[in-house]
Amino acid sequence: MPGPRRNEKSSTYFVQDRKNEKELTRLKIQDRMITAAMGGVLAEQFDPTVFRRVLDVGCGIGGWVIEAAQAYPEMSLVGVDISQRMIEYARAQAQAQQVNDRVEFHIMDAIQVLEFPAADFDLVNLRFGLSFVRIWDWPKMLNELLRVIRPGGVVRLTDTAITSRSNSPSLTRLLEMLQSALFRAGHLFTEESAGLTSHLARLLDQRGCQQVQTKAYVIEYRAGTPEGEANCEDLKLLFQTVQPFIQKWGSATQDYEAIYRQALKEMYQPDFLKVGDLLTAWGSKP
Repeated sequence: MPGPRRNEKSSTYFVQDRKNEKELTRLKIQDRMITAAMGGVLAEQFDPTVFRRVLDVGCGIGGWVIEAAQAYPEMSLVGVDISQRMIEYARAQAQAQQVNDRVEFHIMDAIQVLEFPAADFDLVNLRFGLSFVRIWDWPKMLNELLRVIRPGGVVRLTDTAITSRSNSPSLTRLLEMLQSALFRAGHLFTEESAGLTSHLARLLDQRGCQQVQTKAYVIEYRAGTPEGEANCEDLKLLFQTVQPFIQKWGSATQDYEAIYRQALKEMYQPDFLKVGDLLTAWGSKP
């Protein structure tokens, strides 16, 4: 497997290959799919226009940041990610979408130190921390998120359940392997299908956040719909890009490739149905 680029920090992200174009493609699909399913970039917030300066941590290809800039012209937004490849792509997209006057992207390891002054942001967003944050990293990282937001500012966390409900037995087996690998790698508190969703509010409470609230989403992906097709393409790419991670942590069965091929057949059947669960938790800094 290719290692990190020269001078690029090692990463805890579950896809270690920084040049993996399939993962970049998958993140483009996932960004659009999840934001649409949630009703927009900040759909659960009462008045998003109060957030004048916003930070997105682990921004990947910058999709959420760019959509937020398009939806809220008064916002100034910053995205950070450890991957140079992702940040380069995000900067190019911001320029192409003509929002680069209000959007910045920086290479940064959020698990270490956020290189911003204290009280610099009104809202800090983090989606899918499950993919790179280990359970022992959460206290320090949340302390950093709280440090860089102003009093009264909001920390917003979104994550997904792992083992979704579907009528594909082979997809279920792949998801169970991923769940096992994430637990063994330290990304899960317990080996549970809910992933981090049942822990997000507790994590915010423990760091002293006030008025902690949650919003759950149940998303259906049906064959023959645009959402269903996007989800199948996301899963098709996911179980290619995370295969080395699953193997590294001893969670891949010997017949992984056969199970993967069978899952593809089942997912592209006309009656395929998958139901996924998402949860957003947010709280304010005292």
